[in-house]
Amino acid sequence: MNAHIREDWESADAFEALMKTGESIRFGRRGFLKACAGAGGGLLLGAWLPAAAWADASVAGAHPGALVGLFVRIGRDGKIVIGARSPEIGQGVKTSLPMLIAEELDADWDMVSVEQLPLGLVFGGPPPGVAWKWGPQGAGGSTNIPDAWQELRQAGARARRMLLEAAAKRWDVPLDQLRTDKGRVLGADGRSLGYGELADAAAAIPVPTADVELKKPEAFRIIGTPRRVVDAEDIVTGKARYGIDTMAPGTLVAVIARCPLFEGGVKRFDATAALAIPGVRQVLPLPGPKGSEPITQNLVAGVAVLADDTWAALKGRKALKIEWESGGHDAESTQSLDAQCQRLLAGKGQVVRNDGDIDAVLKASDRLIEATYRVPFVAHAPLEPPGACVAIDKDSMRIVASMQMPGGASRMANAITGIDRSKIEVIMPRVGGGFGRRLSNDFVAEAVLLAKASGKPVKLMWTREDDLAHDFFRPFGQQHLSATLDGDGMPTSWRQHLASASKYHRRPDVKPEELWTAELYPDDFPAGIVKNLRVEWSAVHSGMTRGSWRAPAHTANAFAVESFIDEIAHAGKQDPLALRLKLLDHDTMDYGQHGGPKFSPRRLREVVRIVAEKIGWQRKLPKGHGLGIASHFTFGGYTAHAMEVSVGKDGIPVIHRCVCAVDVGQPVNPLGIEAQMMGGTIDGLSTAMDLEIRIDKGRITTGNFPDYPLLRSARAPDVEVHIVASRESPSGAGEMGIPTAAPALANAIFAACGIRIRRLPIGKQLVEAVHAKRA
Repeated sequence: MNAHIREDWESADAFEALMKTGESIRFGRRGFLKACAGAGGGLLLGAWLPAAAWADASVAGAHPGALVGLFVRIGRDGKIVIGARSPEIGQGVKTSLPMLIAEELDADWDMVSVEQLPLGLVFGGPPPGVAWKWGPQGAGGSTNIPDAWQELRQAGARARRMLLEAAAKRWDVPLDQLRTDKGRVLGADGRSLGYGELADAAAAIPVPTADVELKKPEAFRIIGTPRRVVDAEDIVTGKARYGIDTMAPGTLVAVIARCPLFEGGVKRFDATAALAIPGVRQVLPLPGPKGSEPITQNLVAGVAVLADDTWAALKGRKALKIEWESGGHDAESTQSLDAQCQRLLAGKGQVVRNDGDIDAVLKASDRLIEATYRVPFVAHAPLEPPGACVAIDKDSMRIVASMQMPGGASRMANAITGIDRSKIEVIMPRVGGGFGRRLSNDFVAEAVLLAKASGKPVKLMWTREDDLAHDFFRPFGQQHLSATLDGDGMPTSWRQHLASASKYHRRPDVKPEELWTAELYPDDFPAGIVKNLRVEWSAVHSGMTRGSWRAPAHTANAFAVESFIDEIAHAGKQDPLALRLKLLDHDTMDYGQHGGPKFSPRRLREVVRIVAEKIGWQRKLPKGHGLGIASHFTFGGYTAHAMEVSVGKDGIPVIHRCVCAVDVGQPVNPLGIEAQMMGGTIDGLSTAMDLEIRIDKGRITTGNFPDYPLLRSARAPDVEVHIVASRESPSGAGEMGIPTAAPALANAIFAACGIRIRRLPIGKQLVEAVHAKRA
């Protein structure tokens, strides 16, 4: 496979590796300097962020002032602009990453503004000759904070050192007689200079190549303090610009009629009526997944209508007459997938972890508990649907799109057009939600193909119906879990067999025997705690497109595992909280999957203890109320939920209280973490209650939000968030809040009414079960 277009198959699981290796290669600091020098890069500062390039790179325009270090521009008035390198998809990195720089810069946060940087690549150096200019630029896998923790703090510390050196030269004093505080350099003799007064001189000083000593946590003034989103005012006043807001004179608006049949194609089409509609300019075919590899691997075959405006394009699409070609999945339905799972779970799967001697324990034990859990296909449904704006001018290109992986967009555009990547500009506006959907750049590829074929700038629009019909969905699956119990009700063996449709099904670089790696994390709890443990996987075959969905795999696995722990507790006549506290009283262990290399059961135990205490686990509850609890380790972070629920005679669950505790190591922006936990919790509850993408005759039957009802405010609980004060290295927080919401809710429902939820979504099944129980 061509390494330069590998990001066509980006996923959260592969994301960490991509980030650490950069755009196919990531130079170390010193190696990068040597590479740039060898490539004629000149002065280090110019190689990383040349002052002349800032205006070209800036989304909002140039800023006055001197460039000090890698990301910092300081005006003579002392105002500081910090460049934000990663896409802002609502996870708060446009605020939290600059906080890392500002902390070590010793800046006055009130004097700081933040500017979104475009994709930055440096060309030359060792093969393949491309590296990150400003460091990794992407959003996925909750990697931004842990990856940037040392790197961006060093960037701020080096800029601060340059300011100190400028002051030392001006005053002719030793460096160790100077200190900084809130945007000023202070001398031992009482003199002081603002950063703005030193900026020009500091900009002329070479950026330090050696690491600079960083602050101790007790000295933090910005890190660990609540800071509102830097774009908050622009968002609430409608000034924030998203990818969908982009438009330029002479641009044609494009919409695509995509084949509704899984892996199907266009047999023939008639565009006569469409071209007769005023404003429609061109009608063009698009290749599907059977086209040239790997550019179109993730595309859907279709017919595009290009017009002067959105309405003309939509009318033109409606007027198309298309005969679709089957992709060979006409018999696939939600029911057929359920049946396929049941057949697979009745047999043996591919063993991916096998500890102890589970077969011997099973033969010797007379206390066996087992259950099967099911999760459906679900869509990302970001508030801003996919789309992209692309303009091609001979040997150059400009891409403006809401995306999570701009490097992949650059690679794909190069593969499609042959335009040198150094001539492809990629701009990243604020993103109206990602959740893993925009890890794939299929919508960018569509826009590039249309701009190339039409010879015009193109703005590709997706409708909500397009989005729900042609997403990369969270995989469908069923899990069968079984455990043997000792006389105290503690598990002595654990078998977990997952049958699912792997999201890696279209990745040619993944072998069939490795497809499970997208769906299971064999080091997850209770691995290493229950000594006799076997984890198996079976492949469900489906033509449905699949991909990374917020906390991929963890949402499905946490629901099954944490629900089953609850069932073990009740079967063993134990309190569900007490059982968890016993199991998690365990030493730190190795963790080989994303979020490792270590997993601390006791850190997970602590968030369980916190939510139990805060919700009042031991208190007497009102009649008909129940408490549920769940915990999980996700991408380096530890989260627990506890919920108080009642179920009325109508079978509708009411969440009276929802408490969340999270340990993400050293908190960078507590306000941002709280927002992520709240959003993740609501996302998890919404998904658990009503969301399912349904299939019939090889196509999706879910149309729009009436068929896919997101949780309404009236049913959503207030979410109480407790953040563990930790000095451990930080993890991200974007995906921690979602995996434990569903099992905590399901466990609370059981405690309230005795009905066990093993299939998601809850939907009408609880209503039917309550009515049946009362009959």
